[in-house]
Amino acid sequence: MLRQLGARDPLGLGLTARSEATAGREARILGAERVARSVCPYCAVGCGQLVYVRNERVIQIEGDPDSPISRGRLCPKGAASEQLVNSPLREYRVKYRRPYGTEWEDLSLDQAMDMIAERVIETRRRTWEEEDAEGRPLRRTMGIASLGGATLDDEENYLIKKLFTGLGVVQVENQARI
Repeated sequence: MLRQLGARDPLGLGLTARSEATAGREARILGAERVARSVCPYCAVGCGQLVYVRNERVIQIEGDPDSPISRGRLCPKGAASEQLVNSPLREYRVKYRRPYGTEWEDLSLDQAMDMIAERVIETRRRTWEEEDAEGRPLRRTMGIASLGGATLDDEENYLIKKLFTGLGVVQVENQARI
């Protein structure tokens, strides 16, 4: 308090707010070799992010003040997205647990994509309804549904809707609407 009054800084907003403990601290972005602009992956709002990189490793992610969407602000999830990138628990492989299985196994991405495609084709074939009992055309499957998440943007939702409509799926929804 005496320091604040002596320096004519009664609100403690200037140098009087520093202590010995904080005097030696550096900004988290100090030493960044480059900054990449990005968009937060958590929801469909599309908040702008600045991704600070050193030695090809993300060292900090902050809100982008030039973003017309978020104007430099991030929600708690967006502000913590550096942890998503650098977490030692982050998975880099496809994980699969077989029906009634208790353990996860690693699959290649190609194998996982083939399994999904085979299951979609088989389910569509098995549950296809060409027409109702009175002969009216249906051309649909009720055996497949899609529930999208809020991290999908408009373009991704458009393509998902087109794909599933083309497959005859009528149960297409998004959790952002629910």
